[in-house]
Amino acid sequence: MSLFTTLRHDVEVVLQRDPAARSTLDVVLTYPGLHALWGYRLAHALWTANLKFAARLLSAAVRAVTSVDIHPGAIIGEGLFIDHAIGVVIGETAVIGTDVTMYHGVTLGGLTLERGRRHPTVGDRVMLGAGAKVLGPVAIGDDSRIGANAVIVHDVPAGSVMVGVPGRSLAPEGHVAGPAEVVNLMERVEELERQVSADDDFTI
Repeated sequence: MSLFTTLRHDVEVVLQRDPAARSTLDVVLTYPGLHALWGYRLAHALWTANLKFAARLLSAAVRAVTSVDIHPGAIIGEGLFIDHAIGVVIGETAVIGTDVTMYHGVTLGGLTLERGRRHPTVGDRVMLGAGAKVLGPVAIGDDSRIGANAVIVHDVPAGSVMVGVPGRSLAPEGHVAGPAEVVNLMERVEELERQVSADDDFTI
């Protein structure tokens, strides 16, 4: 895919997944998640060309403008949509598959100060809810859903729906939830979150 084709596809992804998106011009000018992703793509090109200092300078400038911190060494596939975007952090050795959706406050972080593989691998068609934290060199299987504010520190099988701290599954292992099932499961997540807000002693 050429750079122009990739950038155009990034815009189309926003238009497809965000019902609030009014037009191409609206998306291009006002979506910080898209700006952060475009900044990452340029910084990643510099990084892979071994212009690492220039890549870090560019990513720092993008972070200052968008409040999104994507390390230029991360590997991000096609079709990423970052909705609202504020507070998203993606570490250096993170790998993100295709058609992933993430919301504000998501962290793909590390648990060690040692060099080497220390950030998550996120599969295809994964949804990461607002405030979700995925920490360490864990793998999130394809078609999984990570609920808002969940903390994930272990591998997640494909098709899982994870909620809570630490993250726990609401779907059978290996089961790929269909669209209607995902809606039902996320409604359960919202109900649990309301109960937690109403009762400080309530635990999931």
